[in-house]
Amino acid sequence: MYYKLFQSGLNVVKEKAMPLVFEEVKLECGYRIDLLVENKIIIEIKSVEALNDVHLAQTLTYMKLGNYKLGLMINFNVIKLKDGIKRVINGTL
Repeated sequence: MYYKLFQSGLNVVKEKAMPLVFEEVKLECGYRIDLLVENKIIIEIKSVEALNDVHLAQTLTYMKLGNYKLGLMINFNVIKLKDGIKRVINGTL
């Protein structure tokens, strides 16, 4: 997926590290975003039986920490790919 997005001319970063700060403790790589497209859209890639609330919480956490408005969760463990795509909007901006 990274290759195809990059090949189409988009700015894509894979496994982007997100620092985690709690009080005076800072972990440089607390989280990793699967793909960040054009520094605007988070793409979380899964291959699970079904997307659930934990996956949504993970994606929303990345979006809130990075101040991103839009995310996509893509589950490749489906017969039709369109059935495995869920759009996520960060409403806290």
